[in-house]
Amino acid sequence: MLMKKFNGLDRENSLIGMGVMRLLEDEKGKVDTNEAIRLLRYAIDNGINYIDTAYTYHGGMSEKIVGMALKDGYREKVILADKMPTWLLKSEEDAAGYFDKQLERLDVDCIDMYLIHNIIPANWKKTLKYNLLNFLDEKKAEGKIGHIGFSFHGEIDLFKEVIDAYPWEFCQIELNYLDKDSQAGLEGLEYARERGIDVIVMEPLKGGRISDKVPPSVQAIWDDAKARGVVSGDRTAAEWAFKWVAAQPGVSLILSGMNTYKQLDENIRIFSREDVGVLTGEEIEVIDRVAEEYNSKIRY
Repeated sequence: MLMKKFNGLDRENSLIGMGVMRLLEDEKGKVDTNEAIRLLRYAIDNGINYIDTAYTYHGGMSEKIVGMALKDGYREKVILADKMPTWLLKSEEDAAGYFDKQLERLDVDCIDMYLIHNIIPANWKKTLKYNLLNFLDEKKAEGKIGHIGFSFHGEIDLFKEVIDAYPWEFCQIELNYLDKDSQAGLEGLEYARERGIDVIVMEPLKGGRISDKVPPSVQAIWDDAKARGVVSGDRTAAEWAFKWVAAQPGVSLILSGMNTYKQLDENIRIFSREDVGVLTGEEIEVIDRVAEEYNSKIRY
């Protein structure tokens, strides 16, 4: 498993992290808790050591299942990330209630990587109004938070404002080869990198839209690249997308929402390759062609 290292963290992190957002359900819509725990532990046993959850994921079940999965010595093997549901805050006092609930669900004393969740204009206003940054500083001083960051879904001007407002240790942005100029995008990645802030990337596969059910015209471009010898052997659409993100300077970790063993095994294979973050000029040209083809199909 290819490893990286966050600034200020005393241990290495796997370049691929597991986002526990969607849990598999049976035909009655019930989560199979035991199977979810087995899946998480399988990921950890195979080298994925960054586990990401949030207060609202799967109605709170995500935090509970992560907590159960980290029993039996697994807590010590991982870097645990969780997030404050800023949009739910109605007073300064609310933050403590949500945070204590998260510790209870996870059954831990400390959350290694703690984020203000989903920074958009309204949530940033609440962050400032309710002095959330001071609260997080206090929890870090108490040893209940390891590192403070934020996840972002706004526009680039807001991203720069947020970055400059506080000595963040890391941030989380959406980025893939179709969204280079959306939200924070590549400009935001570089802005954070120049300031020594680690960047976690979410949505590297755009919610599966650039890895599942690939349009024939796009698949033809991938196939042509293989036929011309641009790549040797088979390469899935997911691997192309992951390689593009991994090749961007400043990316410290890539989150993927894996909820099947098939997805896990493929991603473990991809991120076990030393060249996962290496792209040739020809490969970049192929990805640019694919991006153009996808964009030609988008109706505005």
